[in-house]
Amino acid sequence: MSFKLILTEMHRLWKDEDGAAALEYGLIAAGIAVAIATIVTPIGTQLRVTFNSILTALGGAAVT
Repeated sequence: MSFKLILTEMHRLWKDEDGAAALEYGLIAAGIAVAIATIVTPIGTQLRVTFNSILTALGGAAVT
């Protein structure tokens, strides 16, 4: 391979942004997953407390 051909290929790869777009979408998806996990965890804890209080009021044993 000639040096000019190598430089041409490197320039073409440098300009190619398809991989960058996929990486950006992956980072966005990861951020959304973290946000969902952060929001859902306290809701799950509150639901457990609510159901345990209902179960205890009905005479059952609380679930941990």
